[in-house]
Amino acid sequence: MKLAADGKADINSQWVGHFDTCLGCMACMTACPSGVDYGKLIEATRAQIERKYGRGWLERLYRRLIFGMFTRPERLRLMRWPLLLYQKSGLRRLVRGSGVLRVLPRRLQAMEALLPELQATEAVAEVTPAVGQKRRRVGMLLGCVQREFFPQVNAATVRVLAAEGCEVVSPGDQPCCGALLVHAGEEEGAAALARHLIDVFERAGVDAIVTNAAGCGSNVKEYGHLLRDDPRYAARAKEFSAKCKDVSEVLAALPKRAQRNSLRLKVAFHDSCHLQHAQGVREQPRNMLTAIPELELLEIPEAAICCGSAGIYNLVQPSAANALGDRKAGLIASLDADVVVTGNPGCILQLRASLERAGKKTPVLHTIQLLDASIRGQSLSAPRQ
Repeated sequence: MKLAADGKADINSQWVGHFDTCLGCMACMTACPSGVDYGKLIEATRAQIERKYGRGWLERLYRRLIFGMFTRPERLRLMRWPLLLYQKSGLRRLVRGSGVLRVLPRRLQAMEALLPELQATEAVAEVTPAVGQKRRRVGMLLGCVQREFFPQVNAATVRVLAAEGCEVVSPGDQPCCGALLVHAGEEEGAAALARHLIDVFERAGVDAIVTNAAGCGSNVKEYGHLLRDDPRYAARAKEFSAKCKDVSEVLAALPKRAQRNSLRLKVAFHDSCHLQHAQGVREQPRNMLTAIPELELLEIPEAAICCGSAGIYNLVQPSAANALGDRKAGLIASLDADVVVTGNPGCILQLRASLERAGKKTPVLHTIQLLDASIRGQSLSAPRQ
């Protein structure tokens, strides 16, 4: 990176290839004894690549398709009906059984394998009142993939926060946070979304901004850095980022109010890279789970290693992503868990696909869904592939 910045190395295909195959999992940050902030260096380098390196037209088109779809909630919403038809009509079973997928390019195979199992939508109100005496007024980052493909996760998050005395504000006009863009070097587009999101939540007047998608959470916590040279937004971005917390961090700071009911489950917890490495959040979600009576928490070996999701990595580098996913699935299978939980929608999709390839039907859920089931006193109904 330094050689290129100093003009002593060419940004050619071989040089770019090293950064395209980097997961951006930030495990280097927690491993580095000197505390080097590799995350900012890698993102700055990827931005340089997108400005100075000419990708082939097919690669540009594929990336535009990904960014144009997954950063636009309204477009993801339009995908629901075709996906529901594909899944519920039996067409998916027919396509997968026919072997036709094997003749498609690896990237299209990966995209099909990662399709979410759609369920009924669960609307989140713009303002959800606290149960009992209000302790905090918090904003809720709805996300893009989370909002449209995992609405049950957002609904569970709001219910848990309300049960713990939080008034939850979920602005419907909030845009994408720009995480996928900034992690892939699309700095200008990410900065525009960041400004819009800051504007929305400034109007909401909240004490904290809650995230439940690790990739989004790590991004919004760095808005102060992203907009550091913007005279209109630099100070506001720092203030915004200081308010952003993962849902497990917010709950850890509140004395428990809602009763936890028993869940007799063996639960394997998967650390999302952008939660454990980028945000440094490890103990809070574990404490959240162990507070549930009769729940047995299982640690997955090699917890620091990525599952292969890594933003859009499993869509642009499917072979390497599948190898990592298969490794993770094997480690999970050895635990004989009833359910796997994690704190990021990309990880959920990756783990479900990896376990399915391994012939395992272990359900994969968001961590907050278990706490929600416990507080509501419901038996867990987990979606299976």
